[in-house]
Amino acid sequence: MTHKWLATFVATAAVALAPGNAEAGLIPYNPTVTPDGGMYRYTYAIQLPSAAVLRPGDYFTIYNFDGYVADSAMASGSPYSGDWSFSTSNTGPTPPGVLPDDDPAILNLTWTYNGPVINVPGDVGLGNFWAVSLYPTTTDSWFTAHTGLGTGVNDSNIVPIEVPVPSAPPPGVPEPATLLLAGLGLPLAAGYRRWKTGAVC
Repeated sequence: MTHKWLATFVATAAVALAPGNAEAGLIPYNPTVTPDGGMYRYTYAIQLPSAAVLRPGDYFTIYNFDGYVADSAMASGSPYSGDWSFSTSNTGPTPPGVLPDDDPAILNLTWTYNGPVINVPGDVGLGNFWAVSLYPTTTDSWFTAHTGLGTGVNDSNIVPIEVPVPSAPPPGVPEPATLLLAGLGLPLAAGYRRWKTGAVC
């Protein structure tokens, strides 16, 4: 728990201190979750703000996406959707200068851009990026991106994001035998109290 809190603090500080983060990087939106064949589709809309430049090789990573269903990831809804490749990894990839909480036991999802440079005056919707998970319940995690600035330098940003997590198991239900023993104990206890009262009298 201490490690997670520290990672969260450092990552938040990096967002606050990094120059231009409010205007550059990639902007993700928390996912919409929809049932999909007994599983759950998580759809993330991603935006490229006006100060950012997207170049071949730039990428973004969503960390700790639990229950990922293999070969379920796609990009859609934009002229640039076909210019992305998808990969998974247990750690990273993470751009320099940011420190997300990255659990090596849970897969990360990464989309890498392979199209022409996007450097336009206004914001650009890059489309919807989705993947399917076994779980409908969400928890907090991190999104990082590696892009560029109009000045020609590299840029990294980190943003909180929601990801799937296994649902907590329901409270335990006593075994029938346990309930039977508990029920038998009640008349025995009552009989003992009556016997004890009679002995005192």
